[in-house]
Amino acid sequence: MKKTVIVGATTNPGRYAYIAASMLSEYGHPIVPIGIKKGEVFGQSILDIRSKPVIEEVDTITLYIGPQHQPEWYDYLLSLKPKRIIFNPGTENADFEQMAEDNGVEALEACTLVMLRTHQF
Repeated sequence: MKKTVIVGATTNPGRYAYIAASMLSEYGHPIVPIGIKKGEVFGQSILDIRSKPVIEEVDTITLYIGPQHQPEWYDYLLSLKPKRIIFNPGTENADFEQMAEDNGVEALEACTLVMLRTHQF
């Protein structure tokens, strides 16, 4: 299973980040929710991204924050050494995608939910 960091995690069930946490958990992928919101999703506390928590053995980062909020986290997210970053709809960012690729990280403009449902995750 693929350890997945959910950037922009929330306890709001109407948000796609929450739905992704639900589906990833349902499909058996360990999740690490991070963001600026406090709370818990599917048994995991949302870690405060501002503290730049150390997270080991990250397979995937799935983004749920817009491109205007991404630049301050570029270095931190790349420091997690993910194999790939999924830029969900609305999070596409050519600059960050290029930085990821330059660091050997696969950058995908895709939807985590669709990838899970179609067994492409």
